[in-house]
Amino acid sequence: MDENSKIVPVEIKGWNWGAFMYNIFWGIGNKTYLPLLCLIPLFNFLWIFVCGFKGNEWAWQKGDYTDVETFKAVQATWNRAGLVQFILTIAILVLYFLLFVVLFSSVLNQNNY
Repeated sequence: MDENSKIVPVEIKGWNWGAFMYNIFWGIGNKTYLPLLCLIPLFNFLWIFVCGFKGNEWAWQKGDYTDVETFKAVQATWNRAGLVQFILTIAILVLYFLLFVVLFSSVLNQNNY
């Protein structure tokens, strides 16, 4: 993908946690609107991974960045926020699952008496 005739530097390519976790907001903030496809039910589960993989390239092509360092500084904020959100989401899911297991086992033990 070579939009706007901007070649994507090799240093830019890579995973973007911000594009993965905040796909729609990240897309609007970076003037790239392909992440809006995450609004399509069922398709969105696949598309969030595409956003994570291709996000840096899309942002570089749509943005008016003059150098790689500036781009990386801007995306570093998105990456930190996305990674923190991912870790919190996994932690909450694990706690929810553990709570469900404890409650379920409690109900089963109570029925045995």
